[in-house]
Amino acid sequence: MNPFFLARTHAEAGRFDQFLSLCINVAGFSPDDPLVQLEVGGLLLTYGFLSQSQQCFERAHTLAPNDLRAVVNLANIYRDRGDHSEALHLYDKLLQQLPDHPVIRRNMLTSLEYAPGVTDSERISAAIDWGRWAKQRALLPPTEEHSERVAQRPFNRPLRVGYVSADFCQHTVGLLIKDTLKAHDPTRVVPIVYHAGSVNDWVTEELRSSLLLRDVSGLDDASLARQIKQDAIDVLVDLSGHTAGSRLTVFAHRPAPVQVSWLGYFATTGLDTMDAVLLDEVHAPPGTESQFVEKIIRLPHTRWCYRPVPFAPDVAPLPADTKGYITFGSFNNTAKYHDGVHTLWAQVLAAVPDSRLILKWRTFNDEALKASVLAQYRALGISTDRIELRGPSFHAQVLEQFGDVDIALDPFPFSGGLTSCEALWMGVPVVTWPQSRVVSRQTASFLSVIGLEELIAKDADHYLQIAARLAADKDALRMVRQSMRARMQASPLMDLNGFTRSLEEVFIDLCRPAA
Repeated sequence: MNPFFLARTHAEAGRFDQFLSLCINVAGFSPDDPLVQLEVGGLLLTYGFLSQSQQCFERAHTLAPNDLRAVVNLANIYRDRGDHSEALHLYDKLLQQLPDHPVIRRNMLTSLEYAPGVTDSERISAAIDWGRWAKQRALLPPTEEHSERVAQRPFNRPLRVGYVSADFCQHTVGLLIKDTLKAHDPTRVVPIVYHAGSVNDWVTEELRSSLLLRDVSGLDDASLARQIKQDAIDVLVDLSGHTAGSRLTVFAHRPAPVQVSWLGYFATTGLDTMDAVLLDEVHAPPGTESQFVEKIIRLPHTRWCYRPVPFAPDVAPLPADTKGYITFGSFNNTAKYHDGVHTLWAQVLAAVPDSRLILKWRTFNDEALKASVLAQYRALGISTDRIELRGPSFHAQVLEQFGDVDIALDPFPFSGGLTSCEALWMGVPVVTWPQSRVVSRQTASFLSVIGLEELIAKDADHYLQIAARLAADKDALRMVRQSMRARMQASPLMDLNGFTRSLEEVFIDLCRPAA
């Protein structure tokens, strides 16, 4: 059996000891083959083994110094560790060597969103630079005015709306959008899905059985743009921004008269062929316009509609009732953590005697990262027996493990998205600290729309006060936990039909010629 296939089989079954042992053996068997080192390193990185992955990529780079794929992956490893300065340093060096490499450019922009020290002006400047590059690469002629681009669409037919993403699968984007796509009123909108990814699972098949889904992963930008034009798309929606698998460069070709950024990204695309970005009032308070090239359209109530996965377990009893102490938790990507986050969370633990903190993400498969995080808390005066670091699980098990958490702590400035929605669905209140950038305001938007604004902090001291106050009132925690699902179901956050009608109205308005 192919060893790489066998390794993936072990990992997908949760047999990580066998997976790691096999990967180490394969890498050791071909120590002078850079391609083997790259492939093993990629597998190890996918499943969170950062240190062993780094060894493979460093070996590959030594063997083939002109193949910069290893350096790209090393930058990703530093980002996953929360070492954003080193990640950005490597990306900067890579861009100097390969200024036209789309993946390097894309990864750099996404990394800027994670780095706490990067200013809003630096981020939009980098995005605008990317937009110019994308248009030059597409050889796009000067654009006409929007009112001239939009055809006089006859209003006796539904709009044809194309959705582009690599994530029409069991991914945050796929899970958040699948029900909205199926809820479109066919007299108003006909959705066409352009699936640019390689993963096909139950989400993909659910969409394929409900609407027109085109597999376009094998098409280059020009071919995909031609397909979109042939499909006579009125509104083309990007759901990826600069995240992995993005086809945002297709939008530089202007294949549709109206182009929109929505859902899967959390900042400006930098592309002036994008006519709008869809946010909401909490994600985009007054003044947010300075962070975007696109026109901001604020959807009523919420930026997206949450629908829980069908395999979500029932809400568990409050764990503090049986454990006798409060357990805080965060199941977010470790790339969202940095010294400021750990410092504030250590203060929360210090303020709540005997409390514990559970952190869970795939990168806690890495023993070196676990040791580093524990050392940080030890240096901050927190005994390491109060910190539990958990590796990856199947999605259903992740949801089940929220049953071990009394209060969720949101990282900053990159807050939780689907992770926060799922914590809330499992009855766990989330304490958040929104800041200037849109991505810092995701959890604040959810809390606002379900009526839990008291969990939204104004600053670090307020964050600490909210967490300590919650921890001191088990009766209130119990009540919130028991009532959370009913609260969410009664809110606009889960009003699928109302949300979809609002979304359709935005698309229709965008297609109306200016008076």
